[in-house]
Amino acid sequence: MGSTDTSRMYMCIDLKSFYASVECADLGVDPFTTPLVVSDNSRGKGAITLAISPALKKLGVKNRSRLFQIPPHIEYITVKPHMKRYMQVSAQIYGTLLEYISPEDIHVYSIDEYFIDITSYTKLYKKTPHQLAQMLLDAVLEATHIYATVGIGTNLFLAKIALDILAKHASDFIGYLDENLFKEHIWHHQPITDIWQIGSGIANRLRKFGAFDLHGITQVPEYKLYKEFGVNAELLIDHAWGRESCTISDIHAYRPSKHSLSQSQILLRNYTADEARLPMREMVESLVLELLQIKAVTKCIHVHIGYAAEDLKSTGGSRTLAHYTDSFQELCPAVLSLFDKYKRPHELIRRIAVSFEELVNKSAVPTEMDLFSDALDETEEKEEHIQQAMLNIKGRFGKNAILRASSLQEEGTMQFRNTLVGGHNGE
Repeated sequence: MGSTDTSRMYMCIDLKSFYASVECADLGVDPFTTPLVVSDNSRGKGAITLAISPALKKLGVKNRSRLFQIPPHIEYITVKPHMKRYMQVSAQIYGTLLEYISPEDIHVYSIDEYFIDITSYTKLYKKTPHQLAQMLLDAVLEATHIYATVGIGTNLFLAKIALDILAKHASDFIGYLDENLFKEHIWHHQPITDIWQIGSGIANRLRKFGAFDLHGITQVPEYKLYKEFGVNAELLIDHAWGRESCTISDIHAYRPSKHSLSQSQILLRNYTADEARLPMREMVESLVLELLQIKAVTKCIHVHIGYAAEDLKSTGGSRTLAHYTDSFQELCPAVLSLFDKYKRPHELIRRIAVSFEELVNKSAVPTEMDLFSDALDETEEKEEHIQQAMLNIKGRFGKNAILRASSLQEEGTMQFRNTLVGGHNGE
């Protein structure tokens, strides 16, 4: 079981309604009084609200909903997402934190969230954890006009829970938890899905044991939890007691044993199965260039297909190839064959995804020799040179500097997607 070193202190900083706050800051308006939605309304009223300002949240509007779900009597500003701008501001905020904290003590959890080990900094700045949090919040606000919330805890889990459940409702946007306060304020909190890393699936599985909150988990015999959740039960049990053994230094030292690459997209209109083959090819090409860039090869491919009819269950599957490869000439037919196998041929398609899994370094794969090796090696070497040239051109002149002729067809999406960042407007 994990244990908490109460001599350590952690902080979790979250930037409030980050995308919407950046847009408000750039417009020079107050996010707490300005009803603003970040969404690409050129996609129609079905477009997802990527972010909403705190002013809209107060009116009961839900984030990650659709534009048509916003009540018609509510007036609001719609702004297209600008992902490069958000990345720029996030980097600026990280730079601001580095003026006070060493990079070894910061873990960038996401574009708008940071974990910090503040153990040594309370003495350095002669401040309490609460005062140190306020100092960092003020520094970020002064540098970027972005408001933030902070959770403080004696381990990473408690800092995150203090942020998610306490800080966002505190008048100064700062929350604090140790193990005792955790039991007092969080143990009986419902719904349990408010707790970090507990989704609806886990919650449903816990209900059959009569566990509706974290305290309920502590009342379930551990052998039953291990039987239900396997090794993941250890983390669930630790978190139910407010314990977390992982530190930021552990996070920095972690190196995953396996890697994967994937691409997915929501098509701008409904595609027939035949039409969807072209964007599938384009995604394979992009992934092959990524393989080349990181000097990796794959032998496991996966496809996922989502349909325009919302009541239709998505389809997809995986396939393991005979050998490792980074060849477009091998991977593309394999992916399309898998797509053909799992597609619903008479249904319109709206979402597609491709992934290459179980990647290994190309140098670690032994070369298999046979009677035709020389001819095969020459063909593969020629293809690799072409792919490397494409990669160099795209790196120097932009992703749209060189495209296959097929990508210029009406069904092609690569040219448009190359202008996006994270699937959204990249301006």
